[in-house]
Amino acid sequence: MQKQKACPPQVAKQVGREKVCVLGLGYVGFPLAIQCAAKGYAVFGYDKDEKKLACIEKGENIVDEKYLEALLPKTKINIIRDEKEMGQCDIFIIAVPTPVDEKYYPDLGFVEAASRTVAENMKSGALVVVESTINPGVCEEVVRPIFEKAGWKVGETVFISHCPERINPGDPKWNVTNIPRVVGSFDEEGLEKSVKFYESILDGQVMPMKTIREAEAAKIIENSFRDVNIAFVNELAKSFDLMGIDIVNVIKGASTKPFAFMPHWPSRGVGGHCIPVDPYYLIEKAKENDFDHKFLRSARAINNSMPAYTVEVLQEMLNQIEKSIKGTHIGVLGVSYKANVGDLRESPALKVIEILEKHGAKLHIFDPYLPEHSNMKNIEEMLEKSESVVLLTDHSDFLKIKPEQYKEKNIQVILDGMNCLDKEAFLKAGLIFKGIGR
Repeated sequence: MQKQKACPPQVAKQVGREKVCVLGLGYVGFPLAIQCAAKGYAVFGYDKDEKKLACIEKGENIVDEKYLEALLPKTKINIIRDEKEMGQCDIFIIAVPTPVDEKYYPDLGFVEAASRTVAENMKSGALVVVESTINPGVCEEVVRPIFEKAGWKVGETVFISHCPERINPGDPKWNVTNIPRVVGSFDEEGLEKSVKFYESILDGQVMPMKTIREAEAAKIIENSFRDVNIAFVNELAKSFDLMGIDIVNVIKGASTKPFAFMPHWPSRGVGGHCIPVDPYYLIEKAKENDFDHKFLRSARAINNSMPAYTVEVLQEMLNQIEKSIKGTHIGVLGVSYKANVGDLRESPALKVIEILEKHGAKLHIFDPYLPEHSNMKNIEEMLEKSESVVLLTDHSDFLKIKPEQYKEKNIQVILDGMNCLDKEAFLKAGLIFKGIGR
């Protein structure tokens, strides 16, 4: 690589003349790459998963987002296997995972590796945008030094920005095309380039932030806000259950207030790639500054406790028919963390299943979106073999099962871990039925 100090090239006047490289072609990067191509950019994709790359080259929808089906035949992602080919690109989007380890400490290894790959192969004047979720300070303390060590000068020969991803898998309304975004950068020119780029590919608002740290912090508090509020109602669910109060009805009642209240709902736990993970970024970062986020830690502890609580509720219900979890044939409806998608990331259902197995339950698991994680072929087979059922994912197909269908199979106990079923209908049918906090 030749390290040049020449002035960076000007942003192309016409969309399509710049080449965009997306590093990380998963739930975030793949839809974004397709959207860039749909807006006229020449798009290049880089990922370490060869199986995934082969599927993309065949034109397959690897993230199961329905809105992409219309775009796929009209767009193309040029796969990069030789990293040197990145030198032809003008804009780089880093969309790699940022998981937490077993101690909930953020793993920045993927971000660091992607940054080094770009720094070693890019040309002068490139715009580099980190979309991966990171804690405040990562761009400044981790990403920037990688480029500077490679000989680039931020604000002159490379422009580094952060536009935290926002994606809601399976959402029929909000997706990468229209969700508003925030952008932060190290300098005014980098910010201007970034805002201009995102405005060219998105239909939603693009809000420039004053600093790159503000952009990093925005994403963390978005999901921490949800985590805290979900923890609040989960704790209420435990309390109200002891008092014989239906938490769902209470929340519906509180929701009639037209201001200053936003409903959140209790369940078997929190899943997905953001809410159960992002608060830890802020918790760990704050420790470096001698600050303890007690509130966030408490919220995480409450939400992490819900799978075990769900199993406790199920055992209490089985006690009514003089059964224990051990040896009982229990049907499990759903493994995915979210309705109508096949996504296992941080799924509380996996924790519930693990606890039930440790207690000796005989499990009959079915998820139409994750057949490889099911041991039943369909709902009918699951019902046929089960003595009790716990619903862990609110897939549409599961909501269609009538109370009478459970009774016909001599299933007496139904635990609604998502609070999505008609409680009164199940009780009227003479079934032992409970939800989380109801």
